[in-house]
Amino acid sequence: MTTTSDSANAFDPSSSTTPEGARREAAEIAAAVAGLTPARQFVQLVADHADRIALRSPNGDGWDEWTWTQHADRVARAAAGFQALGLERGDRIVLMMRNCAEFHVLDMAALLVGATPISVYNSSSPDQVAYLIQHCGARFAVAEDDGFAARFADARSLPLLEQIGMVHPGPGDQPPFTFESLLAHEPVDLAAAADTGRPDDAATVIYTSGTTGPPKGVVITNENVCWTGESLRRRFPFATEYAGKRVVSYLPMAHIAERMVSHYIHVALGFEVSTCPEAGQVAAYLAQVRPHVLFGVPRVFEKINAGVLAALAADPERATKFDEAVEAATPIAVERSWGRATEEQEATWAFLDEVAFQPARALLGLDELLMAITGAAPMRGELLLWFRAIGVPLSEIYGMSESTGPITWTPEHIKPGTVGTAIPGCEVTLGDDGELICRGGNVFGGYLGDPGKTAEALDGGWLRTGDIATVDDDGYFRIVDRKKELIITAGGKNVSPANLEAALRMIPLVGQAFAVGDQRPFVAALVTLDPDDAPAWAKAHGIAFTDLADLSRNPQVRAEIDRAAQEAMAPFNHAERVKKIVVLDHDWPPDSAFVTPTQKLKRRAIREAYADVIADIYA
Repeated sequence: MTTTSDSANAFDPSSSTTPEGARREAAEIAAAVAGLTPARQFVQLVADHADRIALRSPNGDGWDEWTWTQHADRVARAAAGFQALGLERGDRIVLMMRNCAEFHVLDMAALLVGATPISVYNSSSPDQVAYLIQHCGARFAVAEDDGFAARFADARSLPLLEQIGMVHPGPGDQPPFTFESLLAHEPVDLAAAADTGRPDDAATVIYTSGTTGPPKGVVITNENVCWTGESLRRRFPFATEYAGKRVVSYLPMAHIAERMVSHYIHVALGFEVSTCPEAGQVAAYLAQVRPHVLFGVPRVFEKINAGVLAALAADPERATKFDEAVEAATPIAVERSWGRATEEQEATWAFLDEVAFQPARALLGLDELLMAITGAAPMRGELLLWFRAIGVPLSEIYGMSESTGPITWTPEHIKPGTVGTAIPGCEVTLGDDGELICRGGNVFGGYLGDPGKTAEALDGGWLRTGDIATVDDDGYFRIVDRKKELIITAGGKNVSPANLEAALRMIPLVGQAFAVGDQRPFVAALVTLDPDDAPAWAKAHGIAFTDLADLSRNPQVRAEIDRAAQEAMAPFNHAERVKKIVVLDHDWPPDSAFVTPTQKLKRRAIREAYADVIADIYA
């Protein structure tokens, strides 16, 4: 675990809070990565860490492990295979697969021939896949298996798409090429191949989740990737030995956060990546891998918190003692993150850690974490403090696809409820209307084929995030909400739905929450039951039920949600509070019609689908 002296003094959080400081750091970062591409970083890493483990894949009860030398051999052979197919510099190739070692091979192999690999969300329908392929103009595609290959049905008639290969073909499948057929080629010369791509070439195109409209193709350049990786490295709260640090890859590679953490930083610094093909199984993988670095959307940490509390609930006396320990440790955790804890506070926390927290972290597989990060949606400050109190070094990051991921992040010197200060080299400020804007080497190269949208997003080199924020005297930013998603009640009160939804999700029974009330007399919410925690709560309270729909109609369940909601709304003023809750009889799972793979709500889709339900609330 990170010690106070290691973490609190690892960096100066105020270094990028002035325009002059940001520009100075931007110049330093640009000089450090001049001429680099992910492919060139990969070649250097292989030379430096040939025999270290690069990738681990689950195989039954065990793991298959590839060293960097073995990984590089597969990449070099796959690159030769792509060349034999006719994949050329400037081409685009689409990848649709779960988190697996083969993804890392194929993505890097495409970069070695100068092509741009683009990931597709695994939940994409055939028409969505066809839209993406047509939009990016891909000549080739690779599907993991026949299930994913079937999603290309609408794309097969596109004139530009030449071949669709497969990683794991079934017995009756006869794709034009497979992962094994690519590896059958003699390897290219890695160093020579790595020089094919230039820093200003596209490393990938990230398609926005389409929460408010058709997906846009965010062009991320090689320079964006290398610059952002170097900026993040300067914020890491641990020493300079990065190679071998363990990471679990479980979020979609079509999302910029997972690509940065477990793919691009993987090849820049040598992280050891263990692949988790089913995101819902990440808890089991954490216990096996015991990662040093963990990124998760808030819902991941909410589920971990709920699981701990549910386990403790079986022993009320133990639960009370654990809660008391957390209460005592919380103020100490903040002081420790700033390096200000007294000897007495350190001794108190060490005792609490030994008797209560360390066993809990070990059970969860979080006992060797050096850095835990949450982002993509807001997290309640109380929950972040709960994790800090039990020794999980959690911090909140803020950014977007168009910024190659991060804009602000402070892993230590935390202020719960904020998203930290500007990352090194990124100049961040607020526009006249409070919109957060930024500029730096992390800002994307534009939207693919859409100069109009690009011009809207980039104003004189400044990236317009679309988020309203505030900033304190120390340069710590607090995100209010999306500019276009603020609820303005009939009384003229501006309300942040995201903050209300985050509070409601802290209720153990609740899975997802959606706040409504624009131009209405009060704020209300639609909520779903948590498919894991709600049934467990019901059984613990002796409630018989057949399914979630049955449970959603139970008076005790509804009464408990109403009771807990009153507590959750206590920090908000009267005009902001949710006054009425509708419990839906079904779930909104991630990567579905109403929720993105990273658990963002698809607001327009929800409003349209539940228009009658919302109307009834105010009838």
